Amino acid sequence: MGTAAHEVERRATRTAGSPPRGPSGAGPLWAYFLITFAMTWTCWALVAARLTFHSALGQLLLYVGIAAPSLVSLALTAAARGRAGVGALLARLWPVPVAGRWVAFALGYTLAIKLAAALLLRVTTGAWPRFGAVPLVLVPFAIAVSTPVQAGEEIGWRGFALPRLAARLGLARASLLLGAVWALWHLPLFFTRDTDTYGQSFVVYTVQVIALSVAIAWLYAKTGGGLFLPMLFHAAVNNTQDIVPSATPGAHAVFSPAASAMAWTASAVLWACTLPLLHALARTEPARAGTYDG
Repeated sequence: MGTAAHEVERRATRTAGSPPRGPSGAGPLWAYFLITFAMTWTCWALVAARLTFHSALGQLLLYVGIAAPSLVSLALTAAARGRAGVGALLARLWPVPVAGRWVAFALGYTLAIKLAAALLLRVTTGAWPRFGAVPLVLVPFAIAVSTPVQAGEEIGWRGFALPRLAARLGLARASLLLGAVWALWHLPLFFTRDTDTYGQSFVVYTVQVIALSVAIAWLYAKTGGGLFLPMLFHAAVNNTQDIVPSATPGAHAVFSPAASAMAWTASAVLWACTLPLLHALARTEPARAGTYDG
């Protein structure tokens, strides 16, 4: 990690506070989750139950729900630490000099997982899975455009919640718990027509999202608590996952583990890569003890 990244970490962790209230004194973490879920689920429930997904109001509510994790985190930070606290949180959005391998990791992790799973299916079953009709030439542009949009989630999940959980649990366990919360937060979208998760298995989705949460925590640690690479990773996941689709057409059993062979194969490959990351996070945790702050 470069000197600039170390300086970001020092600035982000200088004002650590008492565990019961979270590192920055921005109030109980359960309140953050409660308000965020209430705001998002209310918006998305209205879209799912009463409004068409493609209406102007439906789109507005959809995006307000998406941005809720960050809107709530900024409001709580402003109430506890004022403009300076908000500025410090937002400052972590900007890129800092990091080794190129971490940028490559953020951009290529999900694509590598999907292609490895496709190859594994080919070797074990003799047939390739279905490949998507994603124009590969457009993927870099889609990631570039999508990366700033991920601030709507990542300021909240990784900027606000992760350091507070890590102060209590350590980064490895915090990444697992936050992954489960992050997956659950998406649940209304599994009942919203025209979304890519509609009717799909929430079980396999949760398995995958928890693993992805660990990978994002790895990038968070490697960049001193910076948010740019987590945002880049999040954008890359969203824009490369359908190069080899895992969705089951016409699925409607949200709470069933039934899913495509590709979905479960990708999950297995993903966790084969996640376990070493978890081990590395746990092994290096003593070096980060007492350094977390939002």
